[in-house]
Amino acid sequence: MFRKFGKVGVLMGGSSAEREVSLMSGQGVLEALRSKGVDAHGFDTGRRSLAELAGEGFDRVFIALHGRYGEDGTIQGALEQLRIPYTGPGVMASAIAMDKAMTKRIWAAAGLATPKYEMLTQESNREQVCGALGLPLIVKAAHEGSSLGMSKVQRLEDLQKAYAQASRFDQDVIAEEFISGEELTCAILEIDGEPKAMPLIRIVAPQANYDYRNKYFSDDVQYLCPSGLPPEKELEIRTLALASYRAIGCRGWARADVMLRLSDNKPFLLEINTSPGMTGHSLVPMAAKAAGISYEDLCLQILSSARLDLTPTKDWKPD
Repeated sequence: MFRKFGKVGVLMGGSSAEREVSLMSGQGVLEALRSKGVDAHGFDTGRRSLAELAGEGFDRVFIALHGRYGEDGTIQGALEQLRIPYTGPGVMASAIAMDKAMTKRIWAAAGLATPKYEMLTQESNREQVCGALGLPLIVKAAHEGSSLGMSKVQRLEDLQKAYAQASRFDQDVIAEEFISGEELTCAILEIDGEPKAMPLIRIVAPQANYDYRNKYFSDDVQYLCPSGLPPEKELEIRTLALASYRAIGCRGWARADVMLRLSDNKPFLLEINTSPGMTGHSLVPMAAKAAGISYEDLCLQILSSARLDLTPTKDWKPD
């Protein structure tokens, strides 16, 4: 039935710090597509070269890569060169979304609320940073996902340790204002060419610690969908998520993470993920299910949106 997609590659694994999760996402997508009759094949970009990818004859690919070299515009640029349509946002949007500081600059320019931040270096004045952002604050790698290297700093004297931990994953480290409140996420899925915000998920993690382990390997986290928020607040946050998606220039699908501040019920955008997880603990499949979309149909929907950012000029011909 879905042979119309041709030969499909599911790109997984890769060489980022999120390789393990990507392999789980990719395997889930691969099995789902095959169950629907798609001629799907796994391709580990961390073990095989782009030359091999070019030789596979894929008609389109599903990107199930996370983190660097898969979610940051690099593989998207390679696929543009190879003329292989791919899922998810294009080169520019992927690169911007992977850079937390650049994302914040664009959201701020668009008038979208996001926590205050400072870039940290070894030479940063710790007192000034804490004075500008307040305590507690959040320290994280500027170009990593899945909360890798992230920590909550309660005291000035702990800031250097938090910087050292984050800098293990990235040379660019960001300190961010801590927003006390509810953690929410909004999946966005392109349907018939239009992005739609899926039902919100409210995340309740042990000790409010939604770290790498709790995200992917723990059953202690509660995911509430429906979120339990008043309908007007749910609509406000879903609208904000869609605005964040459009401001970055996303397409296909993504997931926006939001904090709802306890003191005044104001939502703040944290970041946007352009190649979200598709594991058994992942949030996009959970939100899709709440909207009546099965995991298998979700994979098909994402695959159907695969395309290229750029098209050659009409008189362009390969050598």
